Amino acid sequence: MAKILLVDDSRLARNTLKRILQEGHTLSEASDGVQAIEQYYVEKPDLVILDLTMPRMHGLEVLKQIRRIDPDALVIIGTADIQDRTQQRARELGAAAVIHKPFQADAVKQIVTKVLQGRMT
Repeated sequence: MAKILLVDDSRLARNTLKRILQEGHTLSEASDGVQAIEQYYVEKPDLVILDLTMPRMHGLEVLKQIRRIDPDALVIIGTADIQDRTQQRARELGAAAVIHKPFQADAVKQIVTKVLQGRMT
């Protein structure tokens, strides 16, 4: 059972991810980047699913901060931004994968499983 931190300023997006991932995982939530960094530091989740466009701190900055805390942190970007440049920058900063909004249950489960298994091997 993996501990997953869901970070998104949209309650709808967090609730959608909770419905998709509730079986087999322990889930926690953060509604902005500052809260996400604090929770990551305290909870040390196995995986973070991180939105990019949020108040107080952009997701790419959150990704950088989390990777400073833990260089091996597993972070999946969940975003409506489909620009190749944004995805490339996220990967350069250490994102394991990108999931596009609106979230599709099968795609989310498949990517989460793949990323978690990659860490376990």
